[in-house]
Amino acid sequence: MNKISIYLATGLMVTSGLLGAAVGYSFSPEYRTSMYEKGTMGLGRADKSLDKRYIDAMAAHHRGAMLLAEQAAQGAKRQEIKSLSKDILAGEPKLIAELYSWKRAWYGDAREAQDPVVANLGPSDEKFDLRFLNALISHHEAGIEMTQEARTKSSRAEVLDNADAVEAFLKTTLETFKSWRLEWYNV
Repeated sequence: MNKISIYLATGLMVTSGLLGAAVGYSFSPEYRTSMYEKGTMGLGRADKSLDKRYIDAMAAHHRGAMLLAEQAAQGAKRQEIKSLSKDILAGEPKLIAELYSWKRAWYGDAREAQDPVVANLGPSDEKFDLRFLNALISHHEAGIEMTQEARTKSSRAEVLDNADAVEAFLKTTLETFKSWRLEWYNV
């Protein structure tokens, strides 16, 4: 008899706790929103500063690619990785300049975003190129999430076009990086 009471009491407590959390969650839209925003790339709400936040986040994303490429320019073993790092270092500054030109024109703000922290790829050894590919794959996946978020929240044509172009590029190169990783490292 006591065992049934203990099981019943435990079941009621668990059910009450879950029901209370569900009711509280459904009646607190700001809690739901804040919990959702914790999982985003930091673009936040679709307000008048969204495009400015996208510009800063995407510029920092491009700078992150450059910081990884600088390491690869020094440590890569494979010619494909050396060529890729050279292309990144040549192309990304132009993309960043375009973003900042929009920021100056639309917001009168000439400040640049802070450089992101990127992985230290370690010594130039036989696994360096694998570490670089892993870092770039993760970097590209984060960039795709950012562009998808911008496309659902922005209404400015330039930002939407930029997000579309960046996402298409990231998806294509992401597949290349994954195929290199599979071919070279069977990963």
